[in-house]
Amino acid sequence: MTETVPSLIPKSEPIDYSSTNNESQPLLTIRDLRVHFYTLRGTVYALEGVNLDVQKEETMGIVGETGCGKSITARAVLRLIDPPGKIVSGTVEFDGQELLNLHPKEMRRIRGKRISMIMQEPRMSLNPVIRVGNQVAETLLIHESDLSPSAARKKAEEMLQSVGIPDAGKMSKRYPHELSGGMAQRVMIAMMLVTRPKLLIADEPTSALDVTIQAQIIDLMNDLVHELQSSVMMISHDLGVVAETCDRVAVMYAGSVVEQGRVEDVLHNPRHPYTKGLLRTLPDNASENEDLYSIKGNVPSLFMPQQQCRFAPRCEFSQERCFQEIPGSYQVGNNHSAACFLHENGI
Repeated sequence: MTETVPSLIPKSEPIDYSSTNNESQPLLTIRDLRVHFYTLRGTVYALEGVNLDVQKEETMGIVGETGCGKSITARAVLRLIDPPGKIVSGTVEFDGQELLNLHPKEMRRIRGKRISMIMQEPRMSLNPVIRVGNQVAETLLIHESDLSPSAARKKAEEMLQSVGIPDAGKMSKRYPHELSGGMAQRVMIAMMLVTRPKLLIADEPTSALDVTIQAQIIDLMNDLVHELQSSVMMISHDLGVVAETCDRVAVMYAGSVVEQGRVEDVLHNPRHPYTKGLLRTLPDNASENEDLYSIKGNVPSLFMPQQQCRFAPRCEFSQERCFQEIPGSYQVGNNHSAACFLHENGI
């Protein structure tokens, strides 16, 4: 895989996110976000200095191994970190408003109305004893107090029809256990989009579905989000879904972002050793008579605070410095950065 660095970047410096000043301000800005879990075994350093932007009307993908912090990042944005977890530092600014300092009552007005989240398993998120139409209508009634129950149910049926559920009036009277996995996911999408949120967080929205239904759900989400002019934070471990759906992507490893940029740049010209290794593990990248590649070693324990590059023990390019310092995020292209000392001098 050919790797090039734009000549207009003679020397890379760690990015100072606090001084970033774009003409178009992002819809969502996350800076130095840290989340710890205080357990009987010790402190779990789940997130260590996460920096992310989600622009207006874009789909931002977050990829990485299980346990790397993708879902914790999303839940921290919504302030859904329950004890023994705690957001210990950082800022989360949404549409010009700092979320981490809001009173819980004010946060509830934003959660579900302006920011919605599709959970991984729809059957676990839907109430099994309430008809699905009433669950969609309830979302409207919570956030639109002047709406009558009958008007809310009518809007709910219209939204169910919009997400491709046939005979929405009849289906709205069913319970979650009467629906297939694909239909249950469509109900979840209807519930999250019925309030027309500015930001939709989709946490592995297709992981429990077969490939055919996955494609339908992805197309449906793309169409609805485009129609509503919303932004999406797409969390996935499937690089194929990210390549098909997202405008930009952030790669996470052991609680921090190691690389981010436009999807085509990151997937076709990866600059962090972990991203390169992740792409090499894909079956399509293996030769006919070659064993499938795997990254050597194991993910580090999150019980230890980050005092070095967490990928260093598994990295074939690691140097002594990598075990002593935490690398900054270096610019390696246009809107493309990687947290690796290899790019300190623009190589």
